[in-house]
Amino acid sequence: MTQELADDAFAADLLRGHTDTIVLGALRGGDRYGFEIYKAIRDATGGRHEIKEATLYATYRRLVKDGLVEAYWGDESQGGRRKYYRLTDAGRAVYRTNVAAWVATRDVINTLLDTPHHDAVTSQKGRNR
Repeated sequence: MTQELADDAFAADLLRGHTDTIVLGALRGGDRYGFEIYKAIRDATGGRHEIKEATLYATYRRLVKDGLVEAYWGDESQGGRRKYYRLTDAGRAVYRTNVAAWVATRDVINTLLDTPHHDAVTSQKGRNR
């Protein structure tokens, strides 16, 4: 496995663990229907990250069940009937908590990766090639 592939797999694993928070974040600006959320996430990353449809719909069901999002059917004025999702107050609170946890975790990881120990390990790997 090349380093580039390892980096992609690592980033995908990190992002997968935050799917609920990413969806909650996509709903902060207002109600959206399922495919609209998919596009918002894809477009926000310039196409670098897409969440599979099956994963998204499982996420919507879980967020509704947990009371973090409400679902309702929109009118049919623009084609087919669409199911919309709305962030609840509980969803906003969970979003804020998850973002704070992510920022704290990111700061710890950044601190650990910027230590002299990290540089020594990196230098040692370079000498072993």
